[in-house]
Amino acid sequence: MRFISYTGPAGNGVGLFTTAGYRGLPVSELGFALRDVIGKGPDAVVEFGARLSEAPLLAPGSFRLLPPIPDPDKILCIGLNYRKHAAESNTPVPEYPVVFSRYHSSLVGADAPLIRPNVSDLLDYEVELAAVIGKSGRNIPVEQALQHVAGYSVFNDASVRDYQVRTQQWFMGKNFDGTGAFGPELVTADELPPGAKGLHLEARVNGRVLQSDNTEDMIFDVATLVHVISEAMTLSPGDVIVTGTPSGVGARQNPPIWLKPGDICEVEIVGIGLLSNPVEQERSEA
Repeated sequence: MRFISYTGPAGNGVGLFTTAGYRGLPVSELGFALRDVIGKGPDAVVEFGARLSEAPLLAPGSFRLLPPIPDPDKILCIGLNYRKHAAESNTPVPEYPVVFSRYHSSLVGADAPLIRPNVSDLLDYEVELAAVIGKSGRNIPVEQALQHVAGYSVFNDASVRDYQVRTQQWFMGKNFDGTGAFGPELVTADELPPGAKGLHLEARVNGRVLQSDNTEDMIFDVATLVHVISEAMTLSPGDVIVTGTPSGVGARQNPPIWLKPGDICEVEIVGIGLLSNPVEQERSEA
């Protein structure tokens, strides 16, 4: 099943992809959001999908896509998780996952603009697989880790590179408003290979392919990341693990390629979806 979160005339809602189009219901009618459903387990998700399959069709143009989980408690991003990306960054292959955080204030949905901030022109793209937690847990054994993943989505971990490297911590460069594109859909885990392994992923700017790799090449797979992160903290339904980007980022092109207003940035993972966003300049406050 493929779920969306959206906003429309009746406020925020949850929808389901069907062959006829998206069908959905407002949160005000449902009494809960998508994060609440996935936290109740796979059976509840199946029942919810059946309910939405009979919901009204959402008319094209009458709604706007939100990130599948618009307000996750935790967004945990992984750096240098593809060998060729570590190599192009002149960094040794990590022996332990490089983890940093995003806040949901940085998120935008599909088709919403990525914002190039006024303080920097060095806005970069990063195609990444996002794993969404469905079952809470702490100290999760690696062999049970995938039971805690409800589904997967596509993420563009757009980064303001000069702010990212101003200190040893990447936090500032990864948390500018309007730079974390997420969506368009949450694809339930049962529709994909275990751990979403073996899926081609790609980033394109104005149709030009700049990143192209396969999730099979991750240094730390999804199960390992869930296990390792849960050693430190409780993972909760709706938490998002953004699993790292392959080689080909703009900063390592020759010459570098930076996102600029008017560009169309597309990141895609076969079997999960295409996430497209225009790039706009930050508007100055009056």
